[in-house]
Formats: sequence, structure tokens, C-alpha cells
Amino acid sequence: MFATAPLLAQTGDEKDAVAAVQKLFDGMAAHDAAAIKSTMLQDARLYSVRADGSMGASTLANDFANQIASAKVALIERFTAEPKVLIRGRMAQVWGEYELLRDGKFGHCGVDSASLFQTSEGWKIATIVYTVETTGCKGQ
Repeated sequence: MFATAPLLAQTGDEKDAVAAVQKLFDGMAAHDAAAIKSTMLQDARLYSVRADGSMGASTLANDFANQIASAKVALIERFTAEPKVLIRGRMAQVWGEYELLRDGKFGHCGVDSASLFQTSEGWKIATIVYTVETTGCKGQ
């Protein structure tokens, strides 16, 4: 139900860009490294910033995908509102508020900002920059 709601008011390319990010979320929920890797460019990167100002970085296609695949808890990441999508040619930006649930319980929220490129295989994630917040979250 939450997965399709953001797609209703968007154009075809916008829906496809959001669907690429949703496919990443679905791969995370399934702990499926191959599905996670299929959503991104081979050298994709992930950057985070926490409320205390600490920052982190990793490669999406290897470190992150393998970390999620080996996680022992159920993970659900979802947009909490329709994400904003900007497209110029073969480049897209998907920006939206999200929440992450661990074993069905609130873990954190924040903003996901994904940069994507349109390839012969469809939209692929090049980078994700996200915040990790535990206060001020919708529904918390």
C-alpha cells in the first residue's frame, strides 16, 4: 500500500525513477544483495549524516548490499510522503522523507536524496545521501 501511493501523481519517467529507489527498498526488506546491487551503478556511493553531525560513506554495490543481506533483523524502509522528483535528460534526483523500521519498530527517519542516471537497463542509482534522525519524525 505505501509502496504505490507515491507513484500515482507522477509522470512516466518520474514513476520509473521512484520505482528504482523502491526496488532498492524492496531488496533491503528481502535481504537480497543481488536485488540491491541491480538498482545501482557498479561504483555507486552512499553517504549519511547523523543528528550529532557524524558522517559516513560506503559503496552501495558492495559494502551496503552485503551488510543489508547479512542483517539479522527485518528491515523496512519507506517514503512517508510522495518524494520530489527532478529530471533533466538522463539524470534524475529523487528526494523524500523516509522512515526505517527494524523488526517492525521505529529505527529512525530522515531524508533520502538519490541521484540516478538512465541507462540502457533503466534508471540506476549513482549516489544516495541521507540523514539519520530520531526526533521530529512523522508518526513518532
